[in-house]
Amino acid sequence: MKTLLLIGLGGGLGSMLRYLVTCFVTNHITRFPAILGTFAVNFTGCLLIGIVIGLSERYAWFSPQMRLFVATGICGGYTTFSAFAYENINLMRNGDYFAGIIYILASIIICLFATYIGFAIVNLGNTK
Repeated sequence: MKTLLLIGLGGGLGSMLRYLVTCFVTNHITRFPAILGTFAVNFTGCLLIGIVIGLSERYAWFSPQMRLFVATGICGGYTTFSAFAYENINLMRNGDYFAGIIYILASIIICLFATYIGFAIVNLGNTK
């Protein structure tokens, strides 16, 4: 139960941070503000999860609970793209290049298709 609370608290903080970063970018960038807001979140989230995992592996600076709070909670609430990037880096570090490439391509293609299908389901019967 303590683990779930740590992850939930971190996730809430990450979600609030995502909103603040996106608002900051959209208020200061005039061209493609939404895209650049999402990109800023994805980039900084990937950087943060890399630092957290790297420090916890190299120096054991984070307890398992703190790692869950920051990496799974905060980074997960901030952006799931950081988890996606970390999982792919792990596959590559383990020599599973084929699995990594398949995971990347399948995630992009299938998730874009799923989003399209979701929009199509909502717009069934809409003649616009």
